[in-house]
Amino acid sequence: MAEFTLELNDDQKQVRDWLHGFAADVIRPAAPEWDEREETPWPIIQEAAKVGIYSLDFYAQQFFDPTGLGIPMAMEELFWGDAGIALSIVGTGLAAVGVLANGTEEQIGTWIPQMYGDADDVKVAAFCSSEPDAGSDVASMRTHAVYDRAKDEWVLNGTKTWATNGGIANVHVVVAVVEPELGSKGHASFIVPPNTPGLSQGQKFKKHGIRASHTAEVVLEDVRVPGHCLLGGKEKLDQRLARARERAASGGERVKNAAMATFEASRPSVGAMAVGTARAAYEVALDYAKTRTQFGRPIIDNQGVAFQLADMRTQIDAARLLVWRASWMAATGKPFTSAEGSMSKLYASETAKKVTAQAVQILGGNGFTREYPVERMHRDAAIYTIFEGTSEIQRLVIARTLSGMQIR
Repeated sequence: MAEFTLELNDDQKQVRDWLHGFAADVIRPAAPEWDEREETPWPIIQEAAKVGIYSLDFYAQQFFDPTGLGIPMAMEELFWGDAGIALSIVGTGLAAVGVLANGTEEQIGTWIPQMYGDADDVKVAAFCSSEPDAGSDVASMRTHAVYDRAKDEWVLNGTKTWATNGGIANVHVVVAVVEPELGSKGHASFIVPPNTPGLSQGQKFKKHGIRASHTAEVVLEDVRVPGHCLLGGKEKLDQRLARARERAASGGERVKNAAMATFEASRPSVGAMAVGTARAAYEVALDYAKTRTQFGRPIIDNQGVAFQLADMRTQIDAARLLVWRASWMAATGKPFTSAEGSMSKLYASETAKKVTAQAVQILGGNGFTREYPVERMHRDAAIYTIFEGTSEIQRLVIARTLSGMQIR
């Protein structure tokens, strides 16, 4: 078991510097253009694929880093470059985590490579969980899957929303209700292979931030997928549903559903994304404060500015520590007994919103214009307290874990 450390090893430092260089040289210069275009930056994703960043091998190496720091380190550097483009590069990872968290070895080996494609033919994947009436309230999910035993097929119907890469993905991972009376315990995840009839893109959203990342509805109309596309397999699902029925009858231990297993595994990663955006805004504000003069001296000479920067840096470092702790715990099999994953996501997300707002304030009128990147960073930061569990949901998870009570 890897010991917890705050010191990256030589291999990790080399990867970090490589990612930072890509973020500085490729992502950041392209950020304003793709933010304005509000389109998937396919050329940047292809560049990432050519150098090996957008690939199954790269993410597998980081995912299986025994210290747990590979993924958060990578996320921080890429999102330091730009949140919208970075999310286009890493968005496939959420679908991949969905397969890793719920799938068999055969399913992992079959579908994850198809999510990425290769440098000559780049593909993306989408994880589809949220619905128009079921975001944080996963128990209200309406998309359903019915098993056709005669054909060994599942038939999916419903509408998903807020899906990163939704509709343009090569592979979609869809969470659906298979046993409504069990509420969120009656959910399962399905692979929808490329070009499956009945799946279409609904509304594409025009967003406040992360504009370079494609977000859309996914409509499923009598979508038929083979039985082997049920993640984990039918036997495992039947066993899980039987346990859920028994526990529901006895009022016993709660069972995690398929969507929550994915989100729980990814929360520290989202925290790392937020740290990257916050760090980028802080660095712009620091440089500006040291060079911008008012009343004959740099504005950082004023305590009102200097103290803000001191707080910003302190909060960023604290957020990173929480993310690293949660990531290390997950990698080494330590349970989140105090909801450490939710803590990391909550604090880092709130820090990103606060720090980017302070950066805009320090730059004054310049910070409010698109001539400086903190305006975009501030817009981008708003998403971290919303997706993959709002800050309010994270607080609820933490409170329930600490108290043992079903707080509502």
